[in-house]
Amino acid sequence: VQLQASGGGLVQARDSLRLSCTASGRTSSSHTMGWFRQAPGKEREFVAANIRSDGSTYYANSVKGRFTISRDNAKNTVYLQMNSLKPEDTAVYYCAANAGYGITTTSSYPYWGQGTLVTVSS
Repeated sequence: VQLQASGGGLVQARDSLRLSCTASGRTSSSHTMGWFRQAPGKEREFVAANIRSDGSTYYANSVKGRFTISRDNAKNTVYLQMNSLKPEDTAVYYCAANAGYGITTTSSYPYWGQGTLVTVSS
C-alpha cells in the first residue's frame, strides 16, 4: 500500500490545520491508520490512530482534546484535524498503516508515507 500525506504548513499558535493521508493499493493493509510525528532531535512518536473495522480512535495524551483523527473509507483517506496548535507541535508528521491492530508503536506499521512538515510559531 502506498500512502500520500499532505496538508502541512506554517501556522501561528492557536491556529488549526488539517492533514490528509490517502492510501492506494491493497486497502486491506490499511486496517489501522495512524499519525506519528518527529521533531528535530527527537524520536518519532505516536499521535493518533483509527481502526477501520470499528471506528475506534486513539490519541497521545499530548494531543487529546485538540486533535481529531477521522477516516473516509470511500476515499481511503484519513485526516488529522489539529486545533489549538502549540509551538511544541512543530514536527514532521507521518501517516502509517498496518493490516492489524497495532496502534502506538512504530514497529507495528510496515507502511509509511512521506512526511509533511508542520511548523507552529509562537
